[in-house]
Amino acid sequence: MDESALLEFYSRGDEELAGDPGWETAHEALLTALESGALRAAERGPDGSWGAVEWVKRAILVGFRRSTTVAVGVAAGTAFFDRAAYPARTLGLEDGVRLVPGGSSIRRGAHVAAGTVVMPPAYVNVGAFVGAGSMVDSHALVGSCAQVGQRVHLSAGAQLGGVLEPVHAKPVVIEDDVFVGALVGVFEGVVVRERAVLAAGVVLTAATVVYDLVEERELRGEIPPGAVVVPGSRPARGAFAREHGLQLAAPVVVKYRDERTAAATVLEEALRAGGG
Repeated sequence: MDESALLEFYSRGDEELAGDPGWETAHEALLTALESGALRAAERGPDGSWGAVEWVKRAILVGFRRSTTVAVGVAAGTAFFDRAAYPARTLGLEDGVRLVPGGSSIRRGAHVAAGTVVMPPAYVNVGAFVGAGSMVDSHALVGSCAQVGQRVHLSAGAQLGGVLEPVHAKPVVIEDDVFVGALVGVFEGVVVRERAVLAAGVVLTAATVVYDLVEERELRGEIPPGAVVVPGSRPARGAFAREHGLQLAAPVVVKYRDERTAAATVLEEALRAGGG
């Protein structure tokens, strides 16, 4: 089934889909298209804005409703159970992915492009997209439907939140050539534009206020291209907070990369200058 046939199939109501004997064929075609990158759970529009592809996310959800929980194997004496529609994906040499042994898992319906390195243990969930030449380091999570561009470095412990419901909710997007530092968390549909750098420990949600010291502005939900973001703090409000010297987390843009500056170099310079 091609994309148009899949769109037509999944455009029907849940009750009609529930009794359709052709669902298994459509589901396999959906997973194959997601894994190849022919289908994506989110797309960038002509104006640069990102939006969810609602019918794709809805189709993924149908798979959870239509399948039962089954045993999916035993390792080190522990049995594992998951929805039958979304087993772990098995890669081959032809996929060009370096999946290092040690406990990582890539779920069916996730695209991981050639040249990607996945260090153990890491997890890539259904609907996610990881572009060519990227690094998914140890304990990193690429959540359901999260979109990761080319040559992105997800450092150890980085967490990209996933979202399936509601279907219109935009997933996390990390564009090309972004460096995501250790223990960084990006959640709730935040978009990190190309070549940005997130220093270790930065946490971003849709409501997080990011203070841009270069352009003297406040940002929410999106990190601009080339921005270097480090953890910062601001005084908490109120007499009690002042009395106890309490601070709130406040990510800060301390500089912008130029096209010639490597992420590691610009981050080291920013932190050495006391930006954090």
